Amino acid sequence: MGRVITVNDRMQSDYRYRLTAPAGRSFDPAFQPDLTPKQMLELGVFCGKYLTDCRDEFPANWFARARLSSTGRDCSLNYFGVDASQPLSVWRRKGWIHPDDPRGWFQWYCRYYMGRRMPDEDARQIGRWKAMRRHVSQVRKHCEPGDPMCRPRQRQALLHWAYDSRKI
Repeated sequence: MGRVITVNDRMQSDYRYRLTAPAGRSFDPAFQPDLTPKQMLELGVFCGKYLTDCRDEFPANWFARARLSSTGRDCSLNYFGVDASQPLSVWRRKGWIHPDDPRGWFQWYCRYYMGRRMPDEDARQIGRWKAMRRHVSQVRKHCEPGDPMCRPRQRQALLHWAYDSRKI
């Protein structure tokens, strides 16, 4: 089978998963993200405070040009320079966090991209990703084409979900 990844970071201790698909390929046909995790990190997402303590789990080149903060959340690092995140506590309260991915959707996406497959959880997260499409429609409806600063929070939120809102 595939390589086994062992995770030891601030949020998981001795968590193991197996890569069963090739990295960046063999995605569910319903899941067609515009951006890779590496591209998202380079653009600037999550106020620069995501995956800063677990770089060993992912390819080093994902972090070579990533816009990350070493001290704390810095929303000026986000592509649109605004905060478009809810605290992890809100995600937990709403039941959006799976125990295998305590950091949320982006952690799931990074691991899915690398080749981890968990059919039930994959289907749930892909459904959540598809639900974000409504924000693409709202940006198209309310913004002039080519105006990247129209609805910056909504555009930043779309970037957090691997939609390339720069193209809207």
